[in-house]
Amino acid sequence: MENVILIVHLILALCLIGVVLLQRSEGGGLGMGGGGAITGRAAATPMGKLTWLFAIAFIGTSITLTIIAAENSAGTSVVDRISRQAPAAAAPEVPETTAPATDAEGLLPPAPVAPSGAPLPPPRAD
Repeated sequence: MENVILIVHLILALCLIGVVLLQRSEGGGLGMGGGGAITGRAAATPMGKLTWLFAIAFIGTSITLTIIAAENSAGTSVVDRISRQAPAAAAPEVPETTAPATDAEGLLPPAPVAPSGAPLPPPRAD
């Protein structure tokens, strides 16, 4: 039902755009603009009546779609919907025993040496 109303809504939007663009630019649309009698209202043309019809139908479908969307949400928040859909991220598996490589095994690079041949002091943790 929602899809049918949405399609009608889109068709009404296109018809409303077309009717408004086809009207005279001299103020004949929706009773606005200059010209006409002392009251400021021009005579109702068929295009003006059609514009009113499309506008009222467009507003009606807008309100209907809003009511349908409110009923579908029914008190749930976006955060609740996301947490229900997304599974919890699994923690990566870490090997139980990981021994650090030692220099005796030859896996670490050699320590930097100063030009005088003495090893450099360890960096300070400032």
